[in-house]
Amino acid sequence: MSVKKLLDMSGKVALVTGGSRGLGLQIAEALGEMGAKLALTARKNDELAQAKEHLERMHLEVLTLTCDHSKAASIQPVIEKIIKHYGQIDVLVNNAGTTWGAPAEEHPLDAWEKVMDLNVNGLFLTTQLVGKLSMIPRRYGRIINIASIAGLLGNDPRMQRSLAYNTSKGAVVNMTRALAAEWGQYNITVNAIAPGFFPSKMTQWILGQIGDATIAQTPLARLGGEEDLKGLAALFASDAAAHITGQIVSVDGGAGII
Repeated sequence: MSVKKLLDMSGKVALVTGGSRGLGLQIAEALGEMGAKLALTARKNDELAQAKEHLERMHLEVLTLTCDHSKAASIQPVIEKIIKHYGQIDVLVNNAGTTWGAPAEEHPLDAWEKVMDLNVNGLFLTTQLVGKLSMIPRRYGRIINIASIAGLLGNDPRMQRSLAYNTSKGAVVNMTRALAAEWGQYNITVNAIAPGFFPSKMTQWILGQIGDATIAQTPLARLGGEEDLKGLAALFASDAAAHITGQIVSVDGGAGII
């Protein structure tokens, strides 16, 4: 089979959580360009409407649904609506996430729980439902978890404010490996992308403090750009990666090797 055919996602349905802006929207663009029908979830209706308009201008098919993935009760109805609309979910991109800035010794418990509810619990519940309702019965699935280099490294001593986020992304890293081992029998691959610093609403406060220093210490000497996750996401979502599972790939300009 040709490489073009292996990367072709025509007829596939891809759900991107937190897909209304930032990295999620960039990944949605990539999967749609490869032929996938798109379903996007996010908390804010106005941002979803803007994303839908943007993707439809690219002549992509997209369904948008409001969902707070930190609320367990809100997830299943949305997954069921997507399956009812498209008939299946072939690709799940777990991108929805949040952070909280506070020194560890002062970190509020409710803020810790907010991060864990979305970044860990919501990711687990969304994945469990998509697996149970679509992927396992059809014996096919591609799951891509958006982790972070923060889940692979210790905290930057210049910041010391992101313990909950780092911990949650460490959980995503090991959940990826554990689920890949368990669901391989169903022909479901589970991989993770670990971005470094990309300009976004979530990272703006960090980059305001250490952005220049981060760039200076990165071998490629720049932050992540709008095109830098697309190729890897398309690979993991496609049949070109049918024999790749349980892997965590950093997209950080080489920052993690120093």
